[in-house]
Amino acid sequence: MTAQVIDGNALSRQLRAEVAQRAAALSARGHQPGLAVILVGDDPASAVYVRNKVKACEDSGVRSVFEKYDASLTEAALLERIAALNADPTIHGILVQMPLPKHIDPHKVIEAIATTKDVDGYSVLSAGELMAGLEGFRPCTPYGCMKLIESTGVSLKGKHAVVIGRSNTVGKPMALLLLQANATVTICHSGTPDLGYHTRQADVVVAAVGRRNTLTGDMVKPGAIVIDVGINRNDEGKLCGDVDYASVSPVASHITPVPGGVGPMTITMLLVNTLEAAERVAAQA
Repeated sequence: MTAQVIDGNALSRQLRAEVAQRAAALSARGHQPGLAVILVGDDPASAVYVRNKVKACEDSGVRSVFEKYDASLTEAALLERIAALNADPTIHGILVQMPLPKHIDPHKVIEAIATTKDVDGYSVLSAGELMAGLEGFRPCTPYGCMKLIESTGVSLKGKHAVVIGRSNTVGKPMALLLLQANATVTICHSGTPDLGYHTRQADVVVAAVGRRNTLTGDMVKPGAIVIDVGINRNDEGKLCGDVDYASVSPVASHITPVPGGVGPMTITMLLVNTLEAAERVAAQA
């Protein structure tokens, strides 16, 4: 058996086409979705991420407002700008690219964004809404992972899912989303003894620790769905994930590649969240 590859690029294109269609319908009613993206400093990787987000907006009919500031920008000035964007009715989502310069508290910045515009889903209130099963914004990467699993056509009801990683941005919200889909969820991490004991029992494994070869073929239950969130470099400098693709793909039923799996979905779900924020505003107009 060779695992079926879950093509994140193809699914992303499909979802973005749907976003574009819905955004056009909203714009025709005078509610064009708007996303503000703020970049502070000159981190090269952040600049690439932001450029990709802005382009994705343009391609999908979402208005983007890109604001770049010098690394010397004060925390107070950034918070003041966020407050202005919170009050701007043409902006439906606000994203501040991380990491920020050391003199700016990222927690303060995230919490300053209005919950109705927290399209990254990172605030404490957004996390609480997810925990309580309320309507809110799901963090983009776990949300994208759920769409990838959904695309396999396999129901998660009654399935055992193992999440490797407990970060606030991926691991914890991933576990909550899987729970909402009626999976039985185990969270593993650096303090878990005998990781393979848990993963060999899993119908679904989501690897999100940022360490290559964390999951190998002998650790996977035959027929499992494997979602690889990791972004690493191998000895040749090529991109790879947390999963040893060569040994896992002959065992799993479905697997995401790196690159081309989870990565394209993260920006796509940011567009989906921004669109949903605009639709909520339009429904109240």
